Amino acid sequence: MSPWRPALARSVLLRRDRVRGADLLVLPERVVVLRGPAGHIVRLCDGRRDVRGIVDELGARFPGAPVADEVPVFLGKLRDEGWLR
Repeated sequence: MSPWRPALARSVLLRRDRVRGADLLVLPERVVVLRGPAGHIVRLCDGRRDVRGIVDELGARFPGAPVADEVPVFLGKLRDEGWLR
């Protein structure tokens, strides 16, 4: 089995709401507001990087942040919701 390369599900769009100053996941009949660093993480889910690559890139951008522990769990939750494939 090859490593998972997260990408947005086909029915999900990532948008920036400039009024709220927040990133949004636009789903059929629903909008999810992404808080904190969630938008940074989801932007890296382009289907090219595997989870380790996403963690490494975020670790370089945000030294000292617990990305190795928290990012895979976060991505797993988005996958469980059906927002990532």
